[in-house]
Amino acid sequence: MISYILAIICGVAVLAVDQITKYYILNNFEIGGTAEFLKGFIDIIYINNKGGAWGILQGYTWALLSITAIIMVICFTLLLKLGKNNKILFWAITLVLFGGIGNMIDRIFRDGNVVDFLHFEFWPTFPIFNVADCAVVVGGGLLVVYFIYDSIKETKEKKLKATERL
Repeated sequence: MISYILAIICGVAVLAVDQITKYYILNNFEIGGTAEFLKGFIDIIYINNKGGAWGILQGYTWALLSITAIIMVICFTLLLKLGKNNKILFWAITLVLFGGIGNMIDRIFRDGNVVDFLHFEFWPTFPIFNVADCAVVVGGGLLVVYFIYDSIKETKEKKLKATERL
């Protein structure tokens, strides 16, 4: 039970850090403004992103909001139906949900713009991102781990049942 409570607390903390960092960037940088953050690793470059990941659906705020809302409903449904059965699944969905909320807040209250500011200095072509994006990616990664683990477990159970019938 404590793991589930920690996941919710972590989700709320991610959302708070996301919004606080975006507020800081908005009030201390001009669009295109840069600063070194972790030398050789991450720097700050403030941009407004009207698109999704890698700028897809640029300017289609209504579509991005709709897609995000649908994903969040699916995640919330999965959380209620399956989350209590597996801690990894619960953590994964919680991170995706709170990350999605962070970017949805931007789209709704910042004229369709998402504030992005983190940039890998060592990978110049990688998109600029934010804390909410990190939560969604980590949550998505955990979902992949969960589904791979669940698939392997299910395959082993089927093989075991098949050998028991022999």
